[in-house]
Amino acid sequence: MLEGLISGFGHVFQLSHFLGLLIGIAIGYFIGSMPGLTPSIGIALIIPFTFTMEPVMAMIIIVSLYMAAEYGGGITAILLNAPGTPAAAATAFDGYELTKKGEAGKALTVSIVASAIGAMVSSILLVFTAIPMAKFALQFGPTEYFALAVFGLSLVSSLSQGSLLKGMLSMLIGLLIVTIGLDPVMGTPRFVFTNGLMEGVPFLPALIGLFALSEVFYMLEDAKSKPPKSKGVTGLGASVGVFKNMKLTLIRSPLIGYFIGVIPGAGTTIASFVSYNEARRVSKTKESFGAGNAEGVAASEGANNAAVSGAFAPLLALGIPGSASAAIIIGALTIQGVQPGPMLFTKNPEIPYSIFAALFVGVPIMLAVGLGGVRLWAKVVLIPKKVLAVFVLGICILGAYSFSNSMFPVWVMIIFGILGYGLRKADVPTTPMVLALVLGYMMETNFRRAITVSEGDFTFFLQQPITVTLLVISLATLIVPIIQRFRKSDSKS
Repeated sequence: MLEGLISGFGHVFQLSHFLGLLIGIAIGYFIGSMPGLTPSIGIALIIPFTFTMEPVMAMIIIVSLYMAAEYGGGITAILLNAPGTPAAAATAFDGYELTKKGEAGKALTVSIVASAIGAMVSSILLVFTAIPMAKFALQFGPTEYFALAVFGLSLVSSLSQGSLLKGMLSMLIGLLIVTIGLDPVMGTPRFVFTNGLMEGVPFLPALIGLFALSEVFYMLEDAKSKPPKSKGVTGLGASVGVFKNMKLTLIRSPLIGYFIGVIPGAGTTIASFVSYNEARRVSKTKESFGAGNAEGVAASEGANNAAVSGAFAPLLALGIPGSASAAIIIGALTIQGVQPGPMLFTKNPEIPYSIFAALFVGVPIMLAVGLGGVRLWAKVVLIPKKVLAVFVLGICILGAYSFSNSMFPVWVMIIFGILGYGLRKADVPTTPMVLALVLGYMMETNFRRAITVSEGDFTFFLQQPITVTLLVISLATLIVPIIQRFRKSDSKS
């Protein structure tokens, strides 16, 4: 292993390869910070330019782009409440609140440091646990995936600020939206009144509408107000003491992100939400989450960046994509004539070890670029709201249109923007809806697959140890906060 890593670093520090790393990071930052242009889209767009490159060079560019894009999504999430990537949605909960308080620099600094720690910790874990972790992920069948989705949805109790009933309503709306499209088992259309909905409601345009476009409406509504003061933007924006107070979160979040990233199909979004919920659950100031707690930013960013390395474990060791982006990378490797899987470390060891080295070398560069740009990015909040609203609206339209190069996603974005604005006016949280949109399809498809395999025997779910464990944790996650709220109300009365 040591010889392989040394060889990998040798490849990365070749001048052409190192320039490729820098190019990948620059493109990744841009892709991630543009709502709608996800890491998956960025990788798909860059692959045609790598056809004539050698495999190592191509992988270094793609991996560095993937890594930087996940952080880039947090920039606009914090500054504009417009997540550049789905995983950055959780970052916006507290990041944008800090921006509204005039602490954009603090939020950006915490996000980039947490991202760097998450990426570095997970890269180390990837080197030592790729093959055993990938084998563990193979134990996940339909029941395990169903239980994982249920666990994700159980977070609604802790992510519903204020009324749990409103949070449940938001989640149910999301689950109903997920039923639109082709039946995942029978293939029959459900609530499909236009061809654009055959594959369901496009998630990214819906996400852009719920968060970014609804925020545009708020900006226009509040256009006469003065821009927030940019206090906390000087220097790095956050003191060392801030990070000391969240040291457990900075350690826990990368671990959560990596292990969830290893599970095929789970991805950075689930890792981000689970980590955020865990940080809130163990916090002594739960009420501060969603109101501008920097620890929430650290929890989200540390996990979603760690999940990037986690997705590489099953990809490299078994040829199984851990995420949509990883699936595209497998395609890129195949185009290069390289077959990912158990024989990759034997036949083409330069590929996995160059990827390991690219992750290690790319992290400090990403950290330097991120910290160097904090003061510049934080000045976005000084732009008049009318101008900013028009700019964000343009990004929203561009991001939605680029989803399929058609106007249909733009209309979806507008509809969800109006829906998001209406829900926020009614004080109904949109976070549970996002959870439902992310996890609803996974829950339904795997539940029905499990029922098909077991021939209608529901006890089949109780025969799988991992499934039972996840369901018990889900039940506790849902019920415990409700019991705590009743106790608080009783003590007050």
